[in-house]
Amino acid sequence: MLINEQTKIAALLKHNADALEAIITLSPDFKKLRNPVLRKLMAGRTSIKMASKIGGCSPADFFKALQPLGFEKDSEAPAEEEKSERKPLPDYLKSLKSDQIIAFDVRQMLADGGDPLRPIQQKIKEIQQGQVLKIINTFEPVPLVLLLEKQGYQAFVDTVSTERVDTYFYKLNDDAQVELADDTGDSADWEQVLKKLENNLVEIDVRHLEMPMPMMTILETLEDLPDDKALYVYHKRIPVFLLTELKDRNFEYRIKDVQEGEVYLLIFKNNS
Repeated sequence: MLINEQTKIAALLKHNADALEAIITLSPDFKKLRNPVLRKLMAGRTSIKMASKIGGCSPADFFKALQPLGFEKDSEAPAEEEKSERKPLPDYLKSLKSDQIIAFDVRQMLADGGDPLRPIQQKIKEIQQGQVLKIINTFEPVPLVLLLEKQGYQAFVDTVSTERVDTYFYKLNDDAQVELADDTGDSADWEQVLKKLENNLVEIDVRHLEMPMPMMTILETLEDLPDDKALYVYHKRIPVFLLTELKDRNFEYRIKDVQEGEVYLLIFKNNS
């Protein structure tokens, strides 16, 4: 099989299942691919180029590790392949007038170190029946897609280029609602809860990961976390969409907003 930087991880695994273990040897961050749920979620969305950034390695490392399994590097420009994989817009989106599509470009906000989640939440609340919200980004906002699909929205991801991804959200009916966790401030009993759990903490640091990997990494870790353990997370920001997912999975949490770019979370099972 010919591969290049834009080849998706799912394509590698489909062609040769042994590629999974070969990829895992490149970085500890790739161990999460052993989880079938996260593998299904991420592999189809992640290219060799994107995975290299996440794992702190290079596309050349991928090519070298996969070569013994019969994979060969494609010398042609990857941009052409990426362009050929772009899916056409659904008929519903094609039929919309320009004023029905509400575009929200969050690229500069992310480049400046800002968090677009709250502004996106406000935009979603303002969307009327028949309108579509288009999020313009540099990657597919997986946590946002997961949340809004559960709340009755459809999503379509248009990979315009390697530097631009447009994600469309639209309501299936008037009853669709978006409910995000409101408790995103400091927890008054942080110190008491920390003291209670201090001998049963599992620590992870997701500050170095690019979105959406922090949320994916936390959820993966929680799947294997014993009931008597708590997760201590070092994060760059309050993960609004993660908090909603935690409530759905019967987890409690506490948040300590230390300073700009530094947030701590305690996450533990709600056994009540």
